[in-house]
Amino acid sequence: MVSIIIRFIFLFGIHIISAESCIAKDFGNGSPICVCNSTHCDTLESITKVSAPNYIRYTSNKEGQRFAKESGKFETSKDDAKNIVSIGTETFQEIFGFGGAFTDSTGFNIKSLTEDLQEKILRAYYTEEGLEYNTGRVPIGGTDFSTHGYSYCDTENDEPDPELKHFNLTQDDYDYKIPMIQKAQELTKGELKLFGAAWIAPDWMKTVPGVLARNSFIKEEMYQSWANYVKKFLDSYKKEGISFWGVSTGNEPTTDLFPNKVPSIAWYPDQMKKWIRENLGPTMRSSDHSDIKIMANDDSIMSLPSLIEQLFSDEQVKKYVDGTAVHWYMDNLINANVLNETHNEFPDKFILYTEACNGYIINRPILGSWDGAESYASNIIRNLNHWSIGWTDWNMALNMEGGPTWTTNYVDSPIIVNAEDNEFYKQPYFYALGHFSKFFTRNSVRLHVTADVSSVEVAAVKRPDNGVAVVILNKNSESVDVTLRNEKGDATLTLTAKSINSVIYW
Repeated sequence: MVSIIIRFIFLFGIHIISAESCIAKDFGNGSPICVCNSTHCDTLESITKVSAPNYIRYTSNKEGQRFAKESGKFETSKDDAKNIVSIGTETFQEIFGFGGAFTDSTGFNIKSLTEDLQEKILRAYYTEEGLEYNTGRVPIGGTDFSTHGYSYCDTENDEPDPELKHFNLTQDDYDYKIPMIQKAQELTKGELKLFGAAWIAPDWMKTVPGVLARNSFIKEEMYQSWANYVKKFLDSYKKEGISFWGVSTGNEPTTDLFPNKVPSIAWYPDQMKKWIRENLGPTMRSSDHSDIKIMANDDSIMSLPSLIEQLFSDEQVKKYVDGTAVHWYMDNLINANVLNETHNEFPDKFILYTEACNGYIINRPILGSWDGAESYASNIIRNLNHWSIGWTDWNMALNMEGGPTWTTNYVDSPIIVNAEDNEFYKQPYFYALGHFSKFFTRNSVRLHVTADVSSVEVAAVKRPDNGVAVVILNKNSESVDVTLRNEKGDATLTLTAKSINSVIYW
């Protein structure tokens, strides 16, 4: 890809960053977005190997660079080097991958565009000319990011149906989820690993009816029906050629305990322990999905490590559960050391971040917010350095309001669709995600790093192809010179103000 050179050519609020790259548009929120339409959409180059002592660096920044490419060489280390970012050889967890969620709203917005642009969005996420996503979260039924609230076994007058005779996928699955997943599977290099989670249960299963009812639990006599419900979802998608790597115990059980706009199912730890031990675990392990990964929590870091400790006090539950799913929403309030504690207590169980989004506080997108890109990059670095094996975003495409959402829970998304003008916008944090997903490939292993530089954050991995990929976030409002040091030498890098930098070498 040609290095991006900022060109101040203004026409109707649009300026061209590079004729072969991003058509940039400034909405006055600090950083440009990239416009994709029927005639043009920027792409990212695939990563190619360079011989030692060379490296390649890609930079995205607040000023407007998007994956600007440059090359350099490592040289003999100097004793007087300053601002050293050191890449060690000690290894930690294996990387699982990066991705987003196949919500109904994502499919709805993609389908609101012409077919050529639908293809461009999916290629932007799943191919080598895009982010190279390799994971995906799939809602089991409806969520707040559907056009309506629904389960797969809603009955007339909430008539109980414990044998799930009325269970059926909905038109939403066939319109918005299944075709998007199938296309993503075709485009993904390697295997697209999917995991499911439920937001909404049929009212007849719950202690308090109503999709947004609070303090609403699964009735104990319906525990097996609820486990069977999850299995029937997996069976139904398998018939469509879609298999799942994992499933969680349900989206954000603590959310149901206080007023908000997110449908959920409440669980207390002892209830969840009983359901996993007697119902979900045995049902999954005796099914056609016996090797599926079961993840507990699927909620904020606030529950850790106490929830996992309570669940794993039962050895049978511990045997059934493979890992802990975490959401980013409380990360700015709680120290990441709780991830270390969770890992150290249960080192054979993985930790995976399964949801994040910007805009959830102000309930709308901000077109061109660099703060969103910086928040994502900082959170990914923090959590990879505290044992997370990957990071999965929330909606992949929302409209200009941040929906549709039947609960009016508007948020932001890496891609915003302007259906009226038949175009879509790549947010700065779309590229922030790419600085990890394109470089930290599946089966890479995290490396030890040290960086004694103010407001500079770093993560690094050793890749399966023996390359080393390093992501360096400069949160400073001015450029910073750093010395990137490995066992072979030093490379002096100037990190532009407010920038994310991916460096790769072999």
